[in-house]
Amino acid sequence: MKQLILGGARSGKSALAEGLASATDLEVIYIATATANDDEMQQRINRHQQQRPAHWTTIESPYELAETLRQQSASQRCLLVDCLTLWLSNLLCDARDTESARKALLETVAGLPGEIIFVSNEVGLGVIPMGRLSRQFVDESGRLHQSLAQQCDRVVFTAAGLPLIMKGDPL
Repeated sequence: MKQLILGGARSGKSALAEGLASATDLEVIYIATATANDDEMQQRINRHQQQRPAHWTTIESPYELAETLRQQSASQRCLLVDCLTLWLSNLLCDARDTESARKALLETVAGLPGEIIFVSNEVGLGVIPMGRLSRQFVDESGRLHQSLAQQCDRVVFTAAGLPLIMKGDPL
């Protein structure tokens, strides 16, 4: 099963994804995309690390997500990717080819075995941002979410810690 968990900042999406991963009773590989570019982000990363079960394996993949998924997927594994919007931010801030990276990710996901849970921020619900980079980020994340949602068996929007099933079976 492939799942996409969307929500805003502090919506409960990561906690939901972690609960779903734990419930699989499979080996969980946590694929972290965040980079600690400042003290506040390092604190966020530390909080997430402390909340995860100690027996999960964590792999940091801020750029080469498709390759990491190919290397780590297996029929008896659950891959939890947290989060896609941080991955996109990394690509945009390093002026990397986001279109090719998105295409590679989508092509890779289609054939992977095992369970995969993607976490991402839904950022397209507000006003159109003023800055070019911010608009590009919103556009890129929207395109990624739409394409990935088509491939996923379940899509969940999370707000205030409550899941709303947008596609697929109930939790």
